[in-house]
Parts: sequence; structure tokens; C-alpha cells
Amino acid sequence: MSVVVIVYNDEARLPTAVRSVLEQSLRSVEVVIVDDHSTDGSYEVARRLAVEHPGRVRAYQLAENSGGCGAPRNHGIQQTRGQYVLFLDSDDVLERDACRNFLEAAETTGADLVSGLTVRVHVDSRHRKEVKWYPWLYARTRTLESIAELPDLLVFDTLSTNKCYRRELLVDGGLEFPVGIHYEDLLFSAQAYTAARRITLIPNRVYDWNVVEKAGAKSISNRRAEIANFAHRMEIHRRVDALLAEKGMAELKFRKDVKFLKHDLVLHLRDLPFRDAAYRQEFSALARTYLDSIDPAAYDEVEPIHAVCAYLLRMSDWDNLLPAVDTLTNRDKVSAPLAERDGRVYWCAEHIDEDPFARRILDVTELGYHTRPVSKLFPRNELTEYRQERVKGRAGVVRLAGRVTNPLGVIPAGARLTAELEFYARRKGLRLQTFRFPVATVRHEGPYVSWEASANLAKGLRPLGIVDAVWDVRLHLDVDGERTTTRLTATRPGLTSGEVPVRPRLTRLVADRIEPEVSSRGHLAFRLVPGKKANDLVVRGLQGTPGRLAKTGFRKAKALRAKATSGETKLRLYHDVFLRMPVHKRLVVFESHLGRQYSDSPRAIYEEMRRQGLDFEAVWSYTGSPKGFPADATLVRRWSLPYLRALARAEYWIDNQSYPLKLTKRPGTTYIQTWHGSALKRMGFDEAGWKLKSRPEQAEQQRTLDRFDHFLIRSEHDVRTLAKAFRLREKTLLRVGYPRNDELVRARDATERPPLAAELGIPSDKKVLLYAPTFRHHGQRRFALPFDVDRFAEEFGDQYVLLVRAHYLNHVVLPPSVRGRVIDVSDHHDVTPLLALADALITDYSSVMFDYALLDRPMLFFPHDYEEYVHQGRGTYFDLLERAPGPVVRTEDELHAVLAAASLEEQTVKYAAARERFVADFGEYDEGTAAQRIADEFFSEWKKKAQ
Repeated sequence: MSVVVIVYNDEARLPTAVRSVLEQSLRSVEVVIVDDHSTDGSYEVARRLAVEHPGRVRAYQLAENSGGCGAPRNHGIQQTRGQYVLFLDSDDVLERDACRNFLEAAETTGADLVSGLTVRVHVDSRHRKEVKWYPWLYARTRTLESIAELPDLLVFDTLSTNKCYRRELLVDGGLEFPVGIHYEDLLFSAQAYTAARRITLIPNRVYDWNVVEKAGAKSISNRRAEIANFAHRMEIHRRVDALLAEKGMAELKFRKDVKFLKHDLVLHLRDLPFRDAAYRQEFSALARTYLDSIDPAAYDEVEPIHAVCAYLLRMSDWDNLLPAVDTLTNRDKVSAPLAERDGRVYWCAEHIDEDPFARRILDVTELGYHTRPVSKLFPRNELTEYRQERVKGRAGVVRLAGRVTNPLGVIPAGARLTAELEFYARRKGLRLQTFRFPVATVRHEGPYVSWEASANLAKGLRPLGIVDAVWDVRLHLDVDGERTTTRLTATRPGLTSGEVPVRPRLTRLVADRIEPEVSSRGHLAFRLVPGKKANDLVVRGLQGTPGRLAKTGFRKAKALRAKATSGETKLRLYHDVFLRMPVHKRLVVFESHLGRQYSDSPRAIYEEMRRQGLDFEAVWSYTGSPKGFPADATLVRRWSLPYLRALARAEYWIDNQSYPLKLTKRPGTTYIQTWHGSALKRMGFDEAGWKLKSRPEQAEQQRTLDRFDHFLIRSEHDVRTLAKAFRLREKTLLRVGYPRNDELVRARDATERPPLAAELGIPSDKKVLLYAPTFRHHGQRRFALPFDVDRFAEEFGDQYVLLVRAHYLNHVVLPPSVRGRVIDVSDHHDVTPLLALADALITDYSSVMFDYALLDRPMLFFPHDYEEYVHQGRGTYFDLLERAPGPVVRTEDELHAVLAAASLEEQTVKYAAARERFVADFGEYDEGTAAQRIADEFFSEWKKKAQ
């Protein structure tokens, strides 16, 4: 086995790279060093290594520098003697068993090419952070007869250095690296992949790619400020495309197009705001030529903002492209005013009228910008003016002005606007005072909100120095009492410059000036500028004994604080401290859906206890925001110390899912588990995944289930399914029904429409349909509706209002075109009022079907992916298609046909008997008194005595 090590001006690291080859566990390995005509002592080091290891190391030098990796590697290939060839850069190392693992795989499978896992090692990070390079490709050993079997390999792993090549493949096949052009690996790896008769992937770590983030000189491929860098990338991509066309591999070309749009192009797009007009024009010309060769279908396979940027670049529309790049870099930011046409939201109004392709690509409706209120908006705030002023002859005042994007007029023209600028230290962990300056002028200007302010930094900004060297800036904009926060985007070349005097808190020797800089994300910041002599003094102090002691103390304090707030420490506090405290009598801790909601049966029990005037102390846990939780209870953040303390001392736990699994329940605490729905899909130990767990894992899971002292049951179906799946004892079961359903039982005979209809703006002459699907996991929270809501609204909008409630773990976005006819109600914590409002329910497999049946109203079942859900998922306890108490439809057309064929009144009559059987089977104990029965059974002694 021959390892070709290339080097250029890297005499210090070359010996380490060569040593990683010589110390391989496979001994029959030679090293071929090729020096690319270095100007330092690299070649002398190479020759010395050859002398020290005769027969194992040979050294060569090119007659002149080639400027890249291709020429030295090609020369090295010709000098190799081994049956197999590897490539190693002088600043990287091979894993000790790399050659042995490569050889074993090649000899066993007969592969021409064997590829293994690369690990990027950040050598200048404090803990040498390691990041695996596309690890999913190397999850297991696999052999490919053709690269077409795994297109992702060619598309993503374009490295040449983590691979072992049969020498015949390189020499007889005439494979060489391109010379005189960067990104040579992309083309060489594509040639090798397509030429190899067989490819084997191994899950072994083989190559350590050493990364130096703070390197003084950037690598060739990272010099993106040079237009030649991008030109070379485009040329290499064209050559790879030509290769794939020659090989007849159109599918590989398509996958590569997708990756280009969402990765290769993005690397350069992010730098565009920092480049001048001449660079942008040349960049656009190069990109436009190549983008014309991209399959238009590839745009549909990337995120909308990627497609938007690529299209606008093709059109050289800089006014709309640069804001789009801002959103590309800062994903939550809304950078454009947007445009609404025919009920759809577009990135801009330009192009969409004359170009159908543009109308498709610039459509950003599904990003949900139009659904964001001011308080959840992160708008682009472009800095339009920056200059220094003197006040009473003194410097230090900075005048700033900007304009905040107002997408779709979310900030009303008549809104009362106020704002302030805030300067704050960037370094995490510093509890320093922030400095605020009022904004003198805020006004509406069409699709923007403009502002102007003067900040006297010389007087108002008081840094410590050294530890708070960088200060960021943000603007808080208040709109009729609602606040949105923005960062100041400052990417116009030459806009910010000049030093500003400040008064440090300690001494001016540390630093007495700051200067503006622009962060990698394009945001304005300020950096302290220390005096050279003072800085040298401080640096020497920091590097000396006092500095080392100070830094060691700081790190220990930081580590101590991290340890004190870690999950392990909290668990120890819970078990060793809080559980030793006495039980707090009449303390009840409530939780719903892991703290995400104030809802469900825990809410019903809590409100019944309040209605009865019981004397108790209530604690509600929340995750995220406490908004919507009861004001007459103590609110604690889930997993906080007050939360753990409350759970440890509580007399009762009441929740519908599970308190943290690692928390032991003390004997003096009673746990009432209300659960959150009857089961259609298999649960607990009935799931295949649970059955495959080891005995210790199953025992640990059972321990958490054994914490339940009481488990609410609404039917004997629950006994046969949930209780059995959780291995609950009979004495644990409470056959009282679900407290959350008490309201539904009462609503069954109600004649008036609930007030929620008016809150949602539903006209009195329209029926209400509720679509409530079950949870879907597709790798992201956004849930794609299985039917066209525009079509639904068009056909049934004059008759029905459709409420859409996604599962609380999913997220749905509705287009503006269906306003008033289709309403997203996913943010409503409690589904029960929505069920009570709906005249009919449309669902798939959600357990709300069992609750809604209590209302004796029509139900439609839309299990569009039934086979996949039943057979590829967890499986079900019964066949929904046979027992559904309403029509079952499998397609959008069938759904429309059912709604059009018969009125809800007819559906009510037709399926009355089926609904009655369904309630008898799945809701026999739901009699409308569950909350009262629980309060009476467990808390009746807590009634306040009459005064």
C-alpha cells in the first residue's frame, strides 16, 4: 500500500503526517512525499525522513510550484509501488488502523475503491472538537456494484483523501487530478466513482482532517473573496456534469444539481453582501451561465429560500437578492416586504407576472411569514446611515439611521411607534449591564419603518475591557405595546468606519476606543481598540502567572456554575436534598403534555377544585412561555429547581403524559395519571420497539410506569389496551372517564353555539368542520395537509368554515387565500372547546375521535396513508376501516364527494347507530362527572370551613 503525501510550505507538520503512516498497524506501507516546490524547509524535512526510513519513505520535488494539489498528487501516483494508493495532506493524519481496514475490505470484496469515515478535528478549539463528515454514508459496511446505487456518495463525499484506490484503477484507467484549477477533488472523486467496478464503504474512522479556524492564511478553497475561486468551482462542476452525461447518469446529475443549489452556491452567496459591485457583476455572470444548466425540477427539492436566491441571482435582481441572502444567513429573519397576490405570498412583486417559473419559485407562502404577529417577527433592519458627530466639541456621538422591513404591512400605518437602541457584550456568561439609547425618530415609510438615533457612546457605554471586547447592537421596536427586536444589518461596503472614544470602567490603559465592525452574519458590532503599549502590558500579564491564575479561576468558576445547573446536579439535588424535605400538605403539581399546554384532564380537575373552593396550593409546570396558564397558581418552568422542589414535596402529582422519567416518586406522594386518549395504535410494551429492549431497559421503563398510583379509564377498551400495555395493576385503575370530556357530555344537548365561534369570526350561517389529524413525523415539525385547502375553500367556503388543528408537535401553514374560510386553530391549548364548537369532525387516527363521539355529531375519516400507518408504523388494536362510525375516504376527491353528496343532518341520521356503538365501546365511563368524582374522592377533606 502506497500513501502519497503532498506538502507545500508545511515543514512543521509534515513529520506528524508521515509518522501517522509509518505507525500504521499494517506494516507493508510506503510513503511517497511530493513537495510542490516549497519556499521553506519542507523538502529538506522530506529528504531527512527518507534517509531515516530507507525503503519506506521516498521524497520528490516538483521543478516549479503548481499552485494546487493536482500536480503533486499526479506525480506521486506515478512513483507508487503498492497495489493500493492513498492520498494524505501534510497537515492531516491517518487513523492508525486505516490501511489495515482498507486492505481487508478491498481484498474481501474485490472493490476498486474503498471509502471510510473522515473526522474534522478542530485543532485550535479548546477541547479539539470533532465533527464526522457525512456519517450516515458510513453507518455500516456496504458494497456497491455502481455509484448509481448510492447517488449521495458522489454528491456529498467528494474528498479524495479518505479513500483507498486499486492502483490499476488509477494507472490503467488514466485517472488524474486536474492541474491548474482548484476543487480538483470534486472531479477526481467523480471520475473514480464512475470508473470503479465495485465500491466498498466501511464504517471505520480512517482520516483526520485537521481544521484550524483561526489560521492566518486561508486554504485555497476558502479564499472566496477571490472571483477566480468561484470561476474554478463553476468550471469543475461543468466538467463533472459532462462526465455524468457521457456515462448516461442523469439521476446523479439531478442529485448533484440539488446539492449545488443548497450547498455549493450557498457558500458563495453568503459572502455577496460584503463584495463590491464589480465582484457581484462578475459573480452573477459566472453563476447565471451554470444555473441555466440546472434541472428546473431541482428547485423544488431545496428549501424555498435557496430556490429564491438562485432564481434572483439568475435574474441579477440585486435589490431583492441581497435581502434574500440575509434571510439565507439568518434563517428566522424576514428580510423582504413580500407581496400577496391571489391569496399567495411571494418574496417580491417583480417577475411573477411575466414568468410562470418565477411565480412558482418566489412563492414563500409555506414559510408562514404572513402568520407572524409583530411580537414574533424578526425583520431585517438595514443600516442606512452611520456617521460620527461632535457634541460641544467632543467626539463620541454616533448617528445611526435605518429602515425596518414591514412585511405585508404587519405594522399598521396608524400604529404608535417607539424604539430604543441597546448595546450589550457578546461574550456569554457575563452578567454586565446593557446600555440603552432612545431613538429620536420612528416613522412609517411605505413597506418600511424608518428610524434615526444618536448614541453618545463616549458618555453612555462603559465597558470593562478585555473580557467584553465585542459589543453587539440591536433595536427594540415597540408597536402599540408589542415589541419586536432587530439586529442592524450593515453590509454596504464602506458604510461604517472610524474609532469612537469610550470611558472604560477600570482604566483607560485597557482600552479607551471602540471601532465598528460587521459580523459574519452581516450585523453591526463594535470592538474595543486597546492602545499598543497598554495592550502589550495586559497581554504579558495575562500570559504570566497572575493571568494564568485568573484564567484558571474563571474557568473553574464557569465549570462549577455549569455543573451546578447540569441535569446530573439537579437530579442529585432532587434525590439527596428535596426528597428529604417533609411533604408539603395540600400541594398539588399539575402538568399537561410535558408542560406545553394548560389543557386536557389536568386542567379540568384543577378548575373543578377551584370551583369547589378547595383549600390547596396549586403549581403548574410550563415549557416555553407561561402565557395562557392560570394566574391563580404558582407557575414553574419544567426542569427548573423550583419545579423539582415542588415535585419532591407535593402531596399529589396530576398529569396526562409523564413527569420526568428519572424522578423517583416518594411514598407520601399520590400520582394521578389522567392519560391523554384511548388507544388506536399500539402502546407501551405492545410496541415492537419496547419488546426489543433489553431486560434492564424494560425494567427501567416499568419502574417509571409503576409510579402511577391511579390511572384514569374511560372504557374497558382502555383496560384491554393501555392498562395491559403499561402492565398496570387492577387496583390502579379508576373507571371514572376523562375529566376533559365532562364539557363534551354537557355540550351534547346544548342549543346555543359556543362563544368561541364569535372569537374566531365565524358567521352564524356557516357550519363548522374541524380537521384534527394525528401526529406525523417527517423529520421536521411542519405538517403538509393531505388535501388542497384552496380547492376546499373554493368548493365549500360558502357553506362551511374549516378549522385546522395540527397535533401539538406539528406545525401547519395556511395560505392567505383561505382567510375566513379555513382557520388555523393549532395554537389553542385545549382541544375540547374546539370539539364542542365543531358541527362535524374530520380526522385520520387521532384519539380525538373517541372524545368527539360523545357529542353524537357526524365524523368523517380520512386515513389517506392507512397501509403505511398500520403496517409500517406501530400497528393498531383494531381495524379502523371496519369500526369507524362515519364514512371513510382515502382520497381528496372522495372527501369532497362525501361532503357534497349529503348534508350533515343526513350524516347524523345515517350513522347514528354506529356512533352509539362506538361510544359504548370506547367511552362507557364518560358520564360528565369525572372531574367532580376525582375531586370528591381525593380532595373532599380540603373544603374550606364556613366562616
